[in-house]
Amino acid sequence: MNLSNLKPAEGSVHREGKRLGRGQASGKGGTAARGHKGAKSRSGYSKKIGFEGGQMPLQRRVPKFGFTNINRKEYQGINLNKLQDLVDSGVVKDAVTIDVIIENRLAGKNELVKILGGGELKASLKVSAHKFTATAKAAIEAAGGEVISL
Repeated sequence: MNLSNLKPAEGSVHREGKRLGRGQASGKGGTAARGHKGAKSRSGYSKKIGFEGGQMPLQRRVPKFGFTNINRKEYQGINLNKLQDLVDSGVVKDAVTIDVIIENRLAGKNELVKILGGGELKASLKVSAHKFTATAKAAIEAAGGEVISL
């Protein structure tokens, strides 16, 4: 230990930063480090989200059209050939539930599932999902399976 590496104890010194606007002698008087004029020098200034310095902001430049239904329900579609793949790989024997679909990452845990009629289903399955297309329902029943709407 020598004079070149002396330090105050940890947590004993509190630096409060520069005291602005306390007279010219402080070196931070007058404009109080805000510069001259302009919006940022004024009290009460707050930058608005999307503000581009007076240039027309992006959200006002881009054209808007159409309609978005806030009550729309989004379904994760799963084709019949995906269900057949599960049977072929030995994951499913007789029933396809939402839990099986989530475990095999065909849908997320918070998603609604709709079975679509793409591909063909040879296995007789008991399929549980939120929705079915008419072709999917017909194909499952034609293969000797059962359709359960949740």
